[in-house]
Amino acid sequence: RSGNHTFALPSTMVEQVMELRPEAVEKIRAAGGTDWLDVHYPWFYLAHLLEETTEPPQPARRHWVLLLKGADRRIALEVDGLVGNQEVVVKNIGPQLARVSGIAGATVLNDGEIALILSPLVLASHAARAAAVAEAAASSSARPAASPVSSVTPTIMVVDDSLTVRKITGRLLAREGYQVVTAKDGVDALEQLLEFV
Repeated sequence: RSGNHTFALPSTMVEQVMELRPEAVEKIRAAGGTDWLDVHYPWFYLAHLLEETTEPPQPARRHWVLLLKGADRRIALEVDGLVGNQEVVVKNIGPQLARVSGIAGATVLNDGEIALILSPLVLASHAARAAAVAEAAASSSARPAASPVSSVTPTIMVVDDSLTVRKITGRLLAREGYQVVTAKDGVDALEQLLEFV
């Protein structure tokens, strides 16, 4: 749970569930993460990732932290409560929510409530990227006006012989903040790459 909302997470990404006393979870928050089996897990709060609130988690007798893993990232995710583990059928979320980052699907829970299936690792990546951009902006505003500030936007080249695929893929990547360059084939791609070198 996050606030009054129930969400689902794929159980395959859950490495460990920790039920902690307030003083133990406070140490994790203060340290910005925790270690388990010699691996560091940066701390995130689900309500912050969902941008429901900027307030710290409410005090309670027990707090839950999920240690999650993905292909290239691990996080410690604090949630407001755990409902349990159950098998669900993943439903397609449709075109309206398909472009929303961090949502993997939806499901209907045993009690009939509809729950979104989240990808917390994706949400954490976006939060970390936003924090890095905010930090860079803050440090650039602290610099003297005479020093130039270079903001580097990652560039991705989309190479495909289909104009439609190039346009759609390019738009999706542009929405995520990338500078997009398109090429119709390998020769075109190599010629354009020479211009970037």
